[in-house]
Amino acid sequence: MWSLDPAKCALLVVDMQNDFVLEGYPMEVPNARKAIPHIQRLIAASRKLDIPIFYTQHTLTEGAVNSPLEAAYNPKLFEVGMRPGTFGVQVIDDLKPTPEDTVITKYRYNAFHNTLLEPMLKTIRGLNQIDTVIITGTLTEVCCDSTARGAYMRDYKVAFVDDATGGLSEEAEQATFKAMSMFFGRVMNTDATLAELGA
Repeated sequence: MWSLDPAKCALLVVDMQNDFVLEGYPMEVPNARKAIPHIQRLIAASRKLDIPIFYTQHTLTEGAVNSPLEAAYNPKLFEVGMRPGTFGVQVIDDLKPTPEDTVITKYRYNAFHNTLLEPMLKTIRGLNQIDTVIITGTLTEVCCDSTARGAYMRDYKVAFVDDATGGLSEEAEQATFKAMSMFFGRVMNTDATLAELGA
């Protein structure tokens, strides 16, 4: 089994946006709030270890015409949620990106799909120096899962940090963790991740 090497890792903070995290907002995921302190620790360690940090922002156009099937399964998205230029689309203040971080706009659950994530991973430390992604964020069973699978399909090693993700239910989270650990990567908690990184 492979180990985490800080020189070859990138941290992904998936969709920790106001519309997903804040109470009463259109796509609220209460469990995402439980992940915040763990993600904060991983961000702090990544800054110390010079690990590149990537934030994703799930974004929908008016009428959700850029992702009509997503809205068909969740009709309120035709009218609200993750619109460009709104407060809701922004990353929460508790995890706010710095100018040194990379923010990726995405339009599908998988952050690799038609975005700049892959070319940025391939070049941010020099060509093909990153071979491992550390997955955090929300939703565990949707965008985190889809992005982890997308990484695996592109031959990136995946560290899926279970307590640094939040899903809609414990059952959904546990099913995701089981599939991840069996087929797509390593499921680790924050303490184990930081210890292996030497943080």
